[in-house]
Amino acid sequence: MTAARENALWAQRRAGVLLPVRSLPDGPGNGDLGPQAARFVDFSVSCGWSVWQVLPVGPPDASGSPYLAKSSCAGDPELIGLEPLVELGWIDGFRSGITDPVQARAHRRERLQAAYAGFLRQADPDWMGRLSRFCAECPWLDDFALFSVIDVLQGGASWVSWPQPLRDREPTALDAIRQDQADGIDQIRFEQFLFATQWQALREHARRQSLFLLGDLPMFVAHHSVDVWKNRRLFRLDDAGQPRVVAGVPPDYFSTDGQRWGNPLYDWDEIAAENYAWWIDRVGVELTRFDALRLDHFRGLEATWEIPAQSKTARDGHWHEVPGQALLEALARAYGPLPLVAEDLGVITKPVVALRDRFGLPGMRVLQFAFDGTQDNPHLPHHHVPNAVVYTGTHDNPPSEAWGLTLDPQTRTRVREYCGREHESMAWSLVLAALASVAQLAVIPLQDWLGLGEGSRINTPGTESGNWRWRFSWDQIPSDLPARSSHWVRVFGR
Repeated sequence: MTAARENALWAQRRAGVLLPVRSLPDGPGNGDLGPQAARFVDFSVSCGWSVWQVLPVGPPDASGSPYLAKSSCAGDPELIGLEPLVELGWIDGFRSGITDPVQARAHRRERLQAAYAGFLRQADPDWMGRLSRFCAECPWLDDFALFSVIDVLQGGASWVSWPQPLRDREPTALDAIRQDQADGIDQIRFEQFLFATQWQALREHARRQSLFLLGDLPMFVAHHSVDVWKNRRLFRLDDAGQPRVVAGVPPDYFSTDGQRWGNPLYDWDEIAAENYAWWIDRVGVELTRFDALRLDHFRGLEATWEIPAQSKTARDGHWHEVPGQALLEALARAYGPLPLVAEDLGVITKPVVALRDRFGLPGMRVLQFAFDGTQDNPHLPHHHVPNAVVYTGTHDNPPSEAWGLTLDPQTRTRVREYCGREHESMAWSLVLAALASVAQLAVIPLQDWLGLGEGSRINTPGTESGNWRWRFSWDQIPSDLPARSSHWVRVFGR
């Protein structure tokens, strides 16, 4: 038995759904951890799905990307459900119909500030004690709160442009901020407490329904983050704090120029010298939220595409080996069998496969990548293996209905013939092919379960606007979907 299969999630064949929390309906501007999240758990179970995969849940950057969070440990305060705060009597209401992102963000901020004031007026000793214990048990919290209030004071400017005493974390300057901005710091702590409280309530509800939560662990962190500001020694920065090299991937399926993500790269010698403590801590936080984690850009644990910071595209990069085996061994010593899924897409070499298999990690197979006409394509279902997760597409792909419309006639015929579903939609043809796969877990984006088109795309790699905003509505759910999905889940033994 491989290490991955010792996790209960892998005890049997399963089907699941991919949906970011932000894509839930209702809530100002974005979905959140209010009652719609619990409703989605119930709906998923009615469809026969036993896994809900989400995207990273940290506080995103200005573009909304969850892969550029301002903290590797904090939760996104915009995911805090406001309706539970009304029920607790800490706020008197909120506006749910706001669609403009700027207005929605401002409204959520105002309502969370009102909630803290209501908490201080009305919370009983039990709630006060819970907040106090939460703050005492989160070693990352104070630095995140400090970073957050300075970030606001500096108008969102990168930390490298902050006044030198704040940029360089001089104790006297930080103490002054702690004193002058005590209320703001307490507000941030309270918001993280709310996020953690609501997340644990969702996780307990999911457990009662035997639904597993699959998270997403980014390989890298944003340069403008508390992680880099506090731990400059762990990243390859110059004396001013700017990255010398940045992360990305070479030209591939998604982009002829490759992708220049811009995240600073790690100084692995320094990380190893500290026995991988930073990584161990961040994974530990995520394991309090999720039953398992998809490790984004797994191949970055064997080698990273190192791009000179001054380069405008990823074409000028090169591969740089990193000590991924030592890191995974350190994580295994800390947490036992690793509940990780390896996102092994892109340029995958034999050393990457060997690293994945050494730790028994399931890899990924994506059906939209399968039909390039080559018979040895590993994404073709007849090449799948049990220790894998099969997807119709990912959050970076178009919905399968939209993808099908982009195919040339020859490729479209190839898909139809392979799937043997001449009278089914493209999305449902791929859904059934995924469910039939020998891969232990099949995860289908909600858009494909619903047969939605291009307007429901979550992210287009290489673009900076219009992403991360899609939300579904309950009236898009076909009334027969729970019965139809449950039937096919049973047929394929999931």
